[in-house]
Amino acid sequence: MVIKESEIRNRWEPIHYDLIIVGSGLSALMAAKAAVEMGAKVLLIGKGTGSLCLFSNTIDLLGNIPDGTKIPDGLRSWIEDHPTHPYAKLDWERIEEAFSKFLSIFSEEYGFESEKGENCLIPTGAGTCRPTYLFPSTMKPAISLKRQELAVVGLKGFKDFYAPYAAGQFKCRSIVISPPASSAPEVTAIAVARWMERESFREHLAREIKKEMKGESQLGFPALLGMRDPSGVKKDLEERMGVEVFEIPILPPSIPGLRIFRRFKEWLIQRGVTILLGHSVSRPILRGKRCQGIEVSHPPLLQPYSGDRLLLATGRFMSGGLKAEQGKIVEPIFDLPVLQPESSEGWFSESFFDTHPIHYSGILTDSSFRPVDREGHPILENVWVAGSILSGHSCIQEKSREGIEIATGYWAARFALATPI
Repeated sequence: MVIKESEIRNRWEPIHYDLIIVGSGLSALMAAKAAVEMGAKVLLIGKGTGSLCLFSNTIDLLGNIPDGTKIPDGLRSWIEDHPTHPYAKLDWERIEEAFSKFLSIFSEEYGFESEKGENCLIPTGAGTCRPTYLFPSTMKPAISLKRQELAVVGLKGFKDFYAPYAAGQFKCRSIVISPPASSAPEVTAIAVARWMERESFREHLAREIKKEMKGESQLGFPALLGMRDPSGVKKDLEERMGVEVFEIPILPPSIPGLRIFRRFKEWLIQRGVTILLGHSVSRPILRGKRCQGIEVSHPPLLQPYSGDRLLLATGRFMSGGLKAEQGKIVEPIFDLPVLQPESSEGWFSESFFDTHPIHYSGILTDSSFRPVDREGHPILENVWVAGSILSGHSCIQEKSREGIEIATGYWAARFALATPI
């Protein structure tokens, strides 16, 4: 017997939530945290683990702040000069509160720190240094590099980190160690992070490194010091070798980003948040200017979920929150209007290193992050938008992606739940 799609829908009663969050990146996770702390029943649904697991080795707030400038002063000045930026819908005090809530989710053993309330320079796997605001505790020694006493450690077979090149840029030595033959045939970031949690692997690594050392007091490792207890791995290696150990951010996938995701997921589930990963939203259920809920595809079934409010945090192009179709950029779930150049010819500048207009594309919102049209008229009464999908920023160039996600995700959820329905 063939069951029609409409009949399948009718057989499932929707589960109701106070807030449905579409997305699984940092903005969605922060929104879920804010909502559950306000006592809401929350559903978080995403296609995967979000961009955290690709890029977020550190937490950028705004890398364009001049050296020596305190973050509050630099950010206030930035907001004055960029009135359409997502930060301009908030103020420093609200952004600071959101960051405080982000920090509160981590333990004393492994968390994130700042350097005197300013941006600091973190070495990268490319042998450069980049500005960032918060860094994992496993990267803290990297803030004060002792280049004459530093060696960069690599693993043979791991192709996403070339220790000799990084060491050449830092003007120090490199030490490249072969993993034990019994470890695994494929040397990937995930595999190395898991090996690091084995005492036998750390024992082998420390023994072989000590053979190659020439009086170094610092060792820089690719950011792979374990999934669940990187601080413990770091401490164990330091005790075995008698030197200071730190992590260096490398190419995707980001193990520090995966640690953030896992910690949030664990924390949210413990507090009753329903997390549904691996399925896309098939369509929203709309009635006039209100969203009644969503349908999610569980082939061959369609499961509806109803909610009083919905928060869209689906990211930009890489995560599918925005799509380029036939010369225009679209938002695929609600078909919200996207601020963008008038034609695709205006998407990119002539030089690769110029600021490209397409990077400022995104969803326009009011001051509480509800979507609006170009005239500022509200589109949906009970839908909010957060994260990098918002218009008015070029987060990669600004080095502001995590900051935008943390601040707007947290406050969009708070604004949503403070709005009577």
